[in-house]
Amino acid sequence: MNKPHSPVPSSPLLDHCPATLPASAYFDADIFARERKTIWARNWVYAGRANDMAAMSMRRLSVAGENLILVKDADGVFTSFHNTCRHRGAELCSVADKRLKSKLISCPYHGWTYDLKGGLVRTPFVSLTPDFKKEEQGLFEVAVKEWNGFVFVCLADDPPDFDSVPDPGAGRLDNWPMRDLVTGHVMVKEIACNWKIFWENYNECLHCPGIHPELSDMVPVYGKGYMAANEAPDWTPGTPLPAHQLKDGASTWSMTGELCGAAFPRLTQEQLAAGSHFVTLLPTMYVVAHADFVRAVSLRPLSPERTELRAEFLFAPQTMKTPGFDLKPVVDFAAIVMLQDGEACEMNQRGLHSSRYRNGTLMPQEFEVHRFHEWIRRHDQD
Repeated sequence: MNKPHSPVPSSPLLDHCPATLPASAYFDADIFARERKTIWARNWVYAGRANDMAAMSMRRLSVAGENLILVKDADGVFTSFHNTCRHRGAELCSVADKRLKSKLISCPYHGWTYDLKGGLVRTPFVSLTPDFKKEEQGLFEVAVKEWNGFVFVCLADDPPDFDSVPDPGAGRLDNWPMRDLVTGHVMVKEIACNWKIFWENYNECLHCPGIHPELSDMVPVYGKGYMAANEAPDWTPGTPLPAHQLKDGASTWSMTGELCGAAFPRLTQEQLAAGSHFVTLLPTMYVVAHADFVRAVSLRPLSPERTELRAEFLFAPQTMKTPGFDLKPVVDFAAIVMLQDGEACEMNQRGLHSSRYRNGTLMPQEFEVHRFHEWIRRHDQD
């Protein structure tokens, strides 16, 4: 039976039931195009793991409909530019990844050449007139930020302060050896839903009992429809929160609950007991850190109703070299959960096309969904 709800001041639950975003926000082409400009072109967007890209190489990126290149020099320093030559606009890189033969970026069309900081170096076969200023003909630069071994780019001329992006804080993963972790497996899936549907699903666990039986078994509080014990309607500040989030006998998120390797050595007892630690970086990715591995899930909007998901499974190098190492239990468990989420998101997307549905109503436990909607609305006002 549903109980009347009046949360205590320290409860995260909403004290009202606000309206959701309108249905059109999830399939209207004009809204999708506007969000590319107001959200995806103004915020930091994930570009890949630093150690997955070779030194002296160039990678082609697509961000908010813009064609970009990401460059890594011999010292591991990243730069990024629009993928267009200043001469007549030819594409500088037409393949996914390209090794650089020298410390120069050369346009394949007419040979204009730039250094790895974007400065114009050579303009072969042409005459130069006094009005031509080499220093004014550099590549169009894109901001780059490296954090915990992840590389991000931002198209904005004045990018937001990156330290304010990771939620609940840029230092939350400090006890994990993030920069040293290597990619053991990558899973890519395209789902038929708007990118915001994915984030809404991520931000609540009311769906967990019906959609995620395996995850609800692994994390018992999820089986109650909560993300944490303090979301219970009858929770009070005096009620102690359980230290151990996983079911008895489990140490990590895997098919068996067993670690796939040694636990990261700097983790506290509290971090080990929690089972998972989430960091959200809107609009581009979230990171889940466990005792023995880290999973990074990023998304890329493809169209108003299609989104690409990419899950990267990161391990300590010594773990992957251990005889008998098997990442399958970890990957299989995550794959089950992600596929279930994908089907739920697609089901949600299809229902939004009803001629009778204008908008929905959020319940008190959907406070994180409401916070996400307010984040979207703020961008729409800019």
